[in-house]
Amino acid sequence: MKTGLYFGSFNPIHIGHMAIANYIYEYSDLDELWFVVSPQNPLKKKSSLLADHHRMRLVEIAIENDNRFRASDIESKLPVPSYTIDTLTWLSEKHPARTFELIMGSDNLLTIHKWKNAGMLTRSYKIIVYPRDTRNSQPGESARELITTSDIEVVDAPKIEISGTFIREAIADGKDIRHFLPPGVWQYARDMHFYE
Repeated sequence: MKTGLYFGSFNPIHIGHMAIANYIYEYSDLDELWFVVSPQNPLKKKSSLLADHHRMRLVEIAIENDNRFRASDIESKLPVPSYTIDTLTWLSEKHPARTFELIMGSDNLLTIHKWKNAGMLTRSYKIIVYPRDTRNSQPGESARELITTSDIEVVDAPKIEISGTFIREAIADGKDIRHFLPPGVWQYARDMHFYE
């Protein structure tokens, strides 16, 4: 069984995440796609992250009964900081019948050489890449070497430029942006007064 792992902070999950997941599932040979709710990214500065369990709940609400998708909080159960290679290794050992593939935005390819055990990661797991705005950036030599020797599939998904930062700031400014979020996610965020 081929399982795509879509890692993210999902702070909050929004229609852009859902559209990308929908596209990748429908235009690939994946059997299922897991949204992996990540704790703090070691390569990113600390931000106004909701608690892991709240972000997990938002993902569960977003996917509802769509049996193509699954929410996973595996990274909150592994040692911190959380590294993708450690998560993939753990999942591969626990689920030997599954083949895991990594889903990432093209912007992540620019820094993939900085990831823990990047060579092992790119040799061991297929990577499905969706487009993000990288007009002003090109991968350096180290990243290019990894990219050219890896099993990478770039998908022609629509480019969606909605960010969690935009959504958090809009909510803090009192804007009604309900159509940027799955309906249940918008309602839960309102009920819990997230990002206000």
